[in-house]
Amino acid sequence: MSEGKQFKNEQLRKAKFQGCGLAQAEFEGVDLSESKFIDVSLRAATLSDVNLQDAKITNVNLANVSIDDANITGLTISGWNIADLINEARKRKPSN
Repeated sequence: MSEGKQFKNEQLRKAKFQGCGLAQAEFEGVDLSESKFIDVSLRAATLSDVNLQDAKITNVNLANVSIDDANITGLTISGWNIADLINEARKRKPSN
């Protein structure tokens, strides 16, 4: 058991975690580029200052997700350009 273990400045490139309990783990200043997350729960997770550029997300549950202060240039969901949809909605919203 390694509960509470801390890793600092470790090189874990190409490490494989299977069936590991990482609930309440903290990742700060970590490079997860080109990583794969399959059958992973991030329920109630907090992601801040995260770069998801060019990420591909499939079969995802986004119920009750809140996204603020995001660069959504080119973001598509099910083939819909989200930035375009938001811009169109803003044009239709009456100004006070």
